[in-house]
Amino acid sequence: MLCQIADSIMSSLPIPPPGCLLQAFPVPQRLMLGPGPSNVPDRVLAAGAQPILGHLHPETIEIMNQIKSGIQYAFQTRNRVTLAVSGPGHAAMECAIFNSLEPGDSILIAVNGIWGERAAEIAERLGAIVNTVVCPAGGYVPLEEIEQALTKHKPVVFFLTHGESSTGVVHPIDGIGDLCHKHGCLFLVDSVAALGGAPICMDQQGIDILYTGSQKVLNAPPGTAPISFSERAWRTKPISYFLDLKWLANYWGCDDKPARAYHHTGPVSAFYGLRESLSILAETGLENSWKRHKEVAEYFHKGLEDMGLKLFVQDKNARLPTVTTIVAPPGYDWREITGYIMKTFNIEVSGGLGPSAGMVLRVGLMGCNSSKANVDKVLEALADALKHCHKSKV
Repeated sequence: MLCQIADSIMSSLPIPPPGCLLQAFPVPQRLMLGPGPSNVPDRVLAAGAQPILGHLHPETIEIMNQIKSGIQYAFQTRNRVTLAVSGPGHAAMECAIFNSLEPGDSILIAVNGIWGERAAEIAERLGAIVNTVVCPAGGYVPLEEIEQALTKHKPVVFFLTHGESSTGVVHPIDGIGDLCHKHGCLFLVDSVAALGGAPICMDQQGIDILYTGSQKVLNAPPGTAPISFSERAWRTKPISYFLDLKWLANYWGCDDKPARAYHHTGPVSAFYGLRESLSILAETGLENSWKRHKEVAEYFHKGLEDMGLKLFVQDKNARLPTVTTIVAPPGYDWREITGYIMKTFNIEVSGGLGPSAGMVLRVGLMGCNSSKANVDKVLEALADALKHCHKSKV
């Protein structure tokens, strides 16, 4: 009887239930070798499937405390204000910029790919005075040019992308923190695509604000973004309530207050996954992770060159170990190559982004995906694609 009443009510509604939602959606298993997200290990997926707890339950708070410790290890920092923003890497980027700049402040941004461009747009929207030091795609900004720009523009913040996934460059970090502090500015680093796969030590290298994403080397689902602030970096009340570091620091127990106030409902299941991914990194060891990513990337680069393909980043020391950029083979449509590899091998590889759009193929080997076995698979797929995809004779 109740079912009949429910059916009657449903049938009287002008918008019926979507038919697509009345059956399961079959999500395919796929090897994710693009620039992110990367594949998620079974133990991280299993962690995320655990029962939901309240976002301020004592067990959740303990998980958050353990996440903080894991981030401090991954970042190599003792910063008190270390936490995970509820959101993707873009949320951490905005959190970093909003909490370090006020309208009218000057920021200097190193632009060698899309992420410097994106940071500039965010700072402009805030009302900051934005100056850039630009280098061609595939390169990085030399230390001397950074110092010249710091002297000229006298910024409050200097922004740098450690791992530029759009161009496949890992930017040298050593010496920049000292330069920034000499010129009285904060050093802000985006390490979304590099953290865990390329060496970076926040405290030793004088980095004031550092952030990353969960979905790259950490192999957690997208949606949480680790970030850390030095004591000198926490300086303003931002325009965003959600990203206000004062509230976030209290929510994460970073402000030494006896109680945590409600700020937002954190993504508890995502916290489970992030905690597990940081556990895997701790078990592996940072130095071992850095070493494996370097060795696997070099193995991949040699395989590409043996095939006659060219690497986009010519300086071997500037090649990002986590995301490799390959010069798009002349005469081929890169879209056809990536589509063929997806259809035939069920492997995701990507085209370029921003300044590298139409110029490169991008292959990500991050976290658990960084293995010589996966390199062999993608090399086989690329070789087969070049045999079967159309090559223009022009």
